[in-house]
Amino acid sequence: MNMETAKVLHRTPGREKVGNGSATPRTHKCNECDREFGKRNYLTKHMKTHTGEKSYRCEECGKTFRQSGGLQRHMRTHTGETPYKCEECDRQFNTITNLKTHMRTHTGEKPYQCEICKKRFAHIDSLKIHVRNHNGEKPFKCEVCGNQFSQRPHLKTHMATHSGAKPYQCDKCKKRFRQSSHLKVHMRTHTGEKPYTCEECGKQSTTLEGLLVHTRVHTGEKPYKCEECSKQFVTLSQLKFHMSTHTGEKPYNCEECDKRFATRSSLKLHMRTHTGEKPYTCEECSKQFTSMSHLKAHMRTHTGEKPYSCERCGTQFTSSSTLKTHIMRAHTGEKPHHCEECDKQFVSLSDLKVHMRTHPGEKLYKCEECEKQFSSPSYLKAHIRTHTGEKPYKCEECDKQFVTPAHLKRHMNTHNNYIYLKPQNLCD
Repeated sequence: MNMETAKVLHRTPGREKVGNGSATPRTHKCNECDREFGKRNYLTKHMKTHTGEKSYRCEECGKTFRQSGGLQRHMRTHTGETPYKCEECDRQFNTITNLKTHMRTHTGEKPYQCEICKKRFAHIDSLKIHVRNHNGEKPFKCEVCGNQFSQRPHLKTHMATHSGAKPYQCDKCKKRFRQSSHLKVHMRTHTGEKPYTCEECGKQSTTLEGLLVHTRVHTGEKPYKCEECSKQFVTLSQLKFHMSTHTGEKPYNCEECDKRFATRSSLKLHMRTHTGEKPYTCEECSKQFTSMSHLKAHMRTHTGEKPYSCERCGTQFTSSSTLKTHIMRAHTGEKPHHCEECDKQFVSLSDLKVHMRTHPGEKLYKCEECEKQFSSPSYLKAHIRTHTGEKPYKCEECDKQFVTPAHLKRHMNTHNNYIYLKPQNLCD
């Protein structure tokens, strides 16, 4: 039969018409479900849905079918035969059903509608899967751990977490992945491809999920809410990380130092402190970093970008953490980090850590020139300038130079018509 002129005749069992156009009487009844058919052979075929009988067997792979038509369609998966052609794009299919479904991508037709949320679908199977989001049905169960899934592909992907199988490998860096889709996204880190663009600000993302999360910056949407304190978050991962502050749970343990973490990603990042791995490199100065967020923050030292602005005074900062510290120091006076030894409080955790060294007398940073030791790297850095003679902080009024910003600040008072006074005992 010519493929272009072929017409598919759909016949419903039990509704056959005789020569005069009248319907065939339904005289053959199924004893299992009371369904009636016009011919005995249709009843015979139908009975196999109750008995499970599959008398048609594929000689290639052993798969069995209830009807000869099912076997014939299946055989095309072995022969590669695709007799049904789309006239719009010349794509070919092995069944007329697949062709009809494909045609909806051209027509935009979505004949199947969800009765609950009214969302429409091009294929009945897509609707069935979608309905499980409403009724919570998860028919696919993992035999290893009991986890259940709404779709078979999701179960298949999950099973790889037990077997550890990662069949998809990156040709560039040899990293392996459980899913081909994960490999596809990963390849963009090599190619630099960012196919998803924000219509508001033009920012590009490597994944659609990344773009959707980014758009919440513009909309202010925070769909994930903590049931303990009602705080809301942009992403589910942020909520999960926050929840650990309530539960105290830290299920991820470092085998090197026994430090524990609330998330797997935090543990992975921590491990680089042991391995020394710094996979992110600045293209401007070749400096390397342990995380992408650190690299992005560093890049702003080259671009001068300061995207975080204080709503109270308008001062801009390169990172959200610097802005947060500024707000506490300059506006709220909040000091959330508390020393358990002397009850002294600090704005930032780094300040507390430096302070803690004053109790045991710990001074980790040693000058290689004179062996003098210091409690913080910034103190050591300032000290080293006494050896090198470096004075990087310059007064814009008189060009005098200083070793530290504190010395410059004190000097600037001489230009502003007031003098920096060192606090003194009033009883002297």
